[in-house]
Amino acid sequence: MANAKKSDLLTRLVDAGEEAIQRLSEVPGGDRIVGTVNSMRDRVDELQRRVRGLEDLDKRLSALERKVDKLSRGTSAPKRTKPKPKPKA
Repeated sequence: MANAKKSDLLTRLVDAGEEAIQRLSEVPGGDRIVGTVNSMRDRVDELQRRVRGLEDLDKRLSALERKVDKLSRGTSAPKRTKPKPKPKA
């Protein structure tokens, strides 16, 4: 029952929002506002796509950093020790 109330409330809000947008487009100069809002929505969508791409790049970068660390530990040059002094005869 609570879910039905929530969906009813959301439906009412959506309907009210659509009505408001229609009224706004009828107001002089309102078409520019509606156009700006639509343009902003497109820009936000594009921004979300780019951010998702950055997350993938970050994961790849982390994996590469781990590989480089692993390889640099495994291929380090052997440590040099001081030569032992030769006994004098």
